[in-house]
Amino acid sequence: MPRVSEDHLAARRRQILDGARRCFAEYGYDKATVRRLEQTIGLSRGAIFHHFRDKDSLFFELAREDAERMADVASREGLIQVMRDMLAAPDQFDWLATRLEIARKLRNDPVFHQGWAERSAELSAATTDRLRRQKQAGRLRDDVPGDVLQCYLDLVLDGLVARLASGEDVKRLSGVLDLVEASVRQR
Repeated sequence: MPRVSEDHLAARRRQILDGARRCFAEYGYDKATVRRLEQTIGLSRGAIFHHFRDKDSLFFELAREDAERMADVASREGLIQVMRDMLAAPDQFDWLATRLEIARKLRNDPVFHQGWAERSAELSAATTDRLRRQKQAGRLRDDVPGDVLQCYLDLVLDGLVARLASGEDVKRLSGVLDLVEASVRQR
């Protein structure tokens, strides 16, 4: 059997992730069946699950990639910038519309909950650190504890994702983010 190059394996893995992202965006988590994943990705289940143990690990890899990218932006520019990036390129985040399904699974599936928590920790840590630095620099309100500000921004993020998923006007959402940003700044 011929050996497959690392570049080929990386390209195949990327093909799987990109296709899975489209499939989850179109069908949601629960309805993104293995058959639909095969059709959207254009590969057999054997090829897909050679790279990923199961549907959850495929989904969690997408979450890990996005959390890593979002954590980098949150660390440098804040969580509101992450949300602005979502408005600028919603197609890169459309699979996050599955968050409503994720919330249900988080309540009812302890294994899924653990996997999701591990993927979300990086973004949360980056946001916590950024808020701490901004508070120390006197740029954020000092009358609200950091953990409350972070929860507020997380709630806004969840709402933004839900609104994007429902087709909300991006211009209007951008104005909402301006309001959110003003509400956390030092007065």
